[in-house]
Amino acid sequence: MPKLKLGPLIDEKPVKITVELPASLHRDLVAYGDAMGREHGQGAIEPYKLVVPMLERFIATDRGFTKLRRSQTAG
Repeated sequence: MPKLKLGPLIDEKPVKITVELPASLHRDLVAYGDAMGREHGQGAIEPYKLVVPMLERFIATDRGFTKLRRSQTAG
């Protein structure tokens, strides 16, 4: 089984927002949560718990965004 990009989830106090997802993306999140639970020896992870770490990972690995942030804080 390939290693997933996300590691174990940290349980933090959330800020509530409402987001509508396409059904296909929800199905993918459910499948990802199942795979992640198996990889880390847990039960299936609920899709809503995956959204924040996925967005954090996306932002952290976006080189264009990192450059933009650096230029804004340097100037």
